[in-house]
Amino acid sequence: MLFRFIYRTKSELQIEKQKDFKNVVLTQIIIIVFGLTISGFLVEGSQTSEAKLAITVFNIFGIGYSFLLWDLLRNFTKSQTLINSCLIILVCIVILGTLLEFPYYTILHVPDRRLALLLIHGLFFPIELIIIGFCIRDIFSGEFLTPDKLWGSACVFLMIGLTFASLFHLICIIKPGSLVDDPDIALINYSECVYHSLAILGGMDPDHPNASRLIRNISVMEAVWSNLFVVLIIGKLMGLPRLPKPESKQN
Repeated sequence: MLFRFIYRTKSELQIEKQKDFKNVVLTQIIIIVFGLTISGFLVEGSQTSEAKLAITVFNIFGIGYSFLLWDLLRNFTKSQTLINSCLIILVCIVILGTLLEFPYYTILHVPDRRLALLLIHGLFFPIELIIIGFCIRDIFSGEFLTPDKLWGSACVFLMIGLTFASLFHLICIIKPGSLVDDPDIALINYSECVYHSLAILGGMDPDHPNASRLIRNISVMEAVWSNLFVVLIIGKLMGLPRLPKPESKQN
């Protein structure tokens, strides 16, 4: 049952968090790969069979990612108000995004598409921030180094890149041309935002000389924050003792 809160022991909760973190990380990797490559399928337009297939696959994993984030959130809070509110918002985002970005024919005609995209990313961005906050609090709590903390660190690191990509995309929707000369406010522009964010995250030059001052300044914040996170994670996790193994029963 999705709405039933299950009370679990500490060890069961760690196993559940490890599984949820792992699922989120694997989905993040797939979304990043598609986010970086989908623009190649859209160069000739979004009506080719290859572009339609790429958009469909990307949307499927985007929907799965939304559900996995909500499922991950349930490990950190007992507040049914927060959990149910995030679920309702994510369901609305998924429905609106699917209707808006359905590649095979137009389901929902929106006079101002930018406004709809602004609503989607404006609602999704704070949910990502909330989950990052809970994840960081969980990683830095506890007295032992457990596998869920390692997977959680990888999850937060990749989520930082995707969250800043969403923020860059949000800025480009509000002010087209903030990142590239000829912006497309749909998936091509999102692909550029993912590339820009991950290049910053990886310490590379994103090679966007026409990026606005706001995006350049936020990029510096992302670089500082991501490096600080890595330093703190290394210091925290390396200083934790491993969880002692249960003693085996002797015959």
